[in-house]
Amino acid sequence: MHIPSGTTTAVELELFAPALEAALRPSPDYDTTHWLYVPNTYSEYRYILGTRGKKPLICIGINPSTAAPGALDPTLQSVERIALANGYDSFLMFNVYAQRATRPDDMEPELNPLLHEENKKAFAYLLSLSETPAVWAAWGNIIEKRDYLPDCVQELVTLGQQVNARWFTAGPLLKSGHPHHPLYLRRDTQLIPFDADANYISQQQRIAEKAAAPRRSQKKTPENQSQ
Repeated sequence: MHIPSGTTTAVELELFAPALEAALRPSPDYDTTHWLYVPNTYSEYRYILGTRGKKPLICIGINPSTAAPGALDPTLQSVERIALANGYDSFLMFNVYAQRATRPDDMEPELNPLLHEENKKAFAYLLSLSETPAVWAAWGNIIEKRDYLPDCVQELVTLGQQVNARWFTAGPLLKSGHPHHPLYLRRDTQLIPFDADANYISQQQRIAEKAAAPRRSQKKTPENQSQ
């Protein structure tokens, strides 16, 4: 389990470009011809973890936990199985927010703008690896844990639109309208085309309606009615 030592603003961040450069060099700890791991050492954040191939599937979760090359956690094991079952030869795990926290409730309450910007650079790099990138939306209901997460997703969607990325979800959407988290999905779960931009708009409408409901209810109570 990874419990953050504090906020990422207190950590000296390794910028994505030099971190990628280091990750592409041989490592004594793992096979860099098979794995892509950025940064290439364990830290309070992670930009990318995945395998190399000619037909990769980019998977977007909410935030990283403890996984590392050769030591995938159950979520990433599921991601790899589903990627292979859907005809991809590799997977690239990316996250809406790069801070490591096994429990999403431990994520920092406020967005670190620098970490987010570097994370977007990591996503742009992943998109550049394919002529028509395939992106699996897999953040589940956890996206509701922090107010800044939906806007982070929308910025990633915009980056994807610039290169005509194809978006998918694994199986039908949850009752909340969010895409399924990879954990506990069957290994043969099929990917379904997903309109990430429309989903963002509908979720923002749902959040606004949910926030307005208590106010409407309060106006209807007898003690708040005019006498």
